[in-house]
Amino acid sequence: MKLAHIAVAVCLGLAAMPATAQQFQLSHNAAPGNPKSDASIMFADLVKERTEGRVMIDVGGSAQFGEDAEALTNMRLGTMAFSANSQGTSSAVVPELAVLGLPFLFGNLPQAWEVMDGPIGDRLAEAAEAQGLVILAFWDNGIRQTSNNVRPIKTPADLAGLKIRTPPDPITIDIFNALGANPLPLAFSELYIALQQGVVDGQENPLINIYSSKLYEVQKYISLTGHKYESTVLLASKIIWDTFSPEDQEIIRAAATESGQYNRERSLNDEKALRATLEEAGIIFNEVDSATFQAATKTVYDQWSEKFPGLVDDIVAASAAAAAAQGK
Repeated sequence: MKLAHIAVAVCLGLAAMPATAQQFQLSHNAAPGNPKSDASIMFADLVKERTEGRVMIDVGGSAQFGEDAEALTNMRLGTMAFSANSQGTSSAVVPELAVLGLPFLFGNLPQAWEVMDGPIGDRLAEAAEAQGLVILAFWDNGIRQTSNNVRPIKTPADLAGLKIRTPPDPITIDIFNALGANPLPLAFSELYIALQQGVVDGQENPLINIYSSKLYEVQKYISLTGHKYESTVLLASKIIWDTFSPEDQEIIRAAATESGQYNRERSLNDEKALRATLEEAGIIFNEVDSATFQAATKTVYDQWSEKFPGLVDDIVAASAAAAAAQGK
């Protein structure tokens, strides 16, 4: 190609770029193919399209831009714009978020979504903003099950002595302490190796995370404990958020909601289909005596009612109302 032609091509390329285009990062810890990963890419694409390239988002999955805790720090400093962050890790900065993970609070995913999309979600968003974070949407991270390499877990007694990896999330740690296990907080990116090397005996996650991160390769049993729900909180740095025009803020929020609807549908549909897939891979499933697990974790409600008495009462009431609306 002649130099003149190269110069024309470069000029045309620059002309196609918006003069005020800005590049931002979005961090998450999920593997490719996970609903969190796919929704993050969808969010970035929607924002790029609808801002006509003014706002460009580079998605860094599998903790490429750092672990969730690091992303929270960077957002509060204004050096990172977005994160599809874990509920448990986020609760270290916004403690009120932890109440979404109270044991056996939600019977199914739509029940959790209805609560988060209502006044409870608004209150959590206010708490987050006070800490320098903007909640753009509550995405889904499923109802969690327990896997291990030692034995099927049918009652809390079966957890005695087992080292169970949990997120660095106080309410999950409280749950597994109440159940008699030895909880070991560990970053998600370190989990596969920890299971493979026997540093921990097991872990707890929704089936989609167990599948997409190939944890089934280093686990034998999955016990359907259904002990808690977790959201994925799509967050923005308030420092950076306040630099966007009202028009772009509206576009970004709409894109967060739309990609969140996709994330939720994927999470719901994948959860239904994955048991058979994991059984084919050699995983042994078992049901549990749920009543014994619920009885053992009642103390967790007492602990968290002392921390957030009004919020705990209100989220329990909102969950009951959502269940009643479903006819359950």
